[in-house]
Amino acid sequence: MRPLVSILIPAYNAEQWIAESIQSALAQTWPYKEIIVVDDGSTDRTAKVARSFVPKITLLSTGNRGLSAAVNYAFRNCSGDYIQELDSDDLLLPAKIERQLAALREGDSKRILLSSPWAPFYHRTCLARFVKNSFWEDLTPVEWLLRKMNTGAHMQNATWLVSRELAQAAGPWDESLQYDQDGEYFTRVIAASEGTRFVPETGILYRITGASRISYIGNSVIKKSSLFRSMKTHMRILLSLEDSERTRKACVAYMQIWYGVFYGSRPDIVAEMKSLAAQFGGSLQKPHLRPKYAWMDPIFGQRNAQLAQMALPQLKAAAIRGYDKLMYRLESRGARRRCAP
Repeated sequence: MRPLVSILIPAYNAEQWIAESIQSALAQTWPYKEIIVVDDGSTDRTAKVARSFVPKITLLSTGNRGLSAAVNYAFRNCSGDYIQELDSDDLLLPAKIERQLAALREGDSKRILLSSPWAPFYHRTCLARFVKNSFWEDLTPVEWLLRKMNTGAHMQNATWLVSRELAQAAGPWDESLQYDQDGEYFTRVIAASEGTRFVPETGILYRITGASRISYIGNSVIKKSSLFRSMKTHMRILLSLEDSERTRKACVAYMQIWYGVFYGSRPDIVAEMKSLAAQFGGSLQKPHLRPKYAWMDPIFGQRNAQLAQMALPQLKAAAIRGYDKLMYRLESRGARRRCAP
């Protein structure tokens, strides 16, 4: 019996992109699928756009309770043997699910976690490029977490294909988190798994939007608190799987990577991070300023130099995104002209 795959799409004010995301789900070459869209109390035309795909999809509506609550609601209403989560602005490549399921071997446990590559883009998908990282191979849960926490690398949440058994073992998404809720959830999924199996030559396209996206932390107090809670979950889980010198060092390295986000703005979290680092036998160093921003430190202070180091790349990205949007519109208009009778 071939497994049914539930594609879950939580959506909030996603009218601009959700049609493309739904179309990428419908275009999956794996025929045994159901697509469930949850409109999380949108105030724009998200529900209207999604409704145009009914009955090919199931559309559910809730009050605005956040991404995690929307995913949990979709999961409670799905029937799939495997779960594919898809953000409302991202795209699945057509053979993604089929190739991942084909990678399963006879006798495999339902606790094998399937992964794939991901490629970022702004507007034009033709510019998306897969960038290889340390996760491009089969890994044990401990090795996967070590690589993430030592380097800061990550896998975009739609890369995963999760069995229902594994999703139930991991538990629901934490609805109280406002940042890195996917990182926290999939850390629990990985810990409950028997390892990841990487499936190349397919994957997802991750759309990078502006500062309003959930994955942008900025100077949000709520998001910083959420991030630190997720980090503590990462460290707790890794140490529960293997409490050793290398895993404790990875916990210190993980905190050092994110230290600059909290330094100067959240002394409470900084103090707790220092205490944890000491417990793990290490210490945290003052956040490093890149040379182009280091000159600001003695003049404007460490905090302002850090803010500039975070803000200026965002301004550069916004300019690139704006140019890409303009080219996307021009190319789309040209394509319509060429197709006109």
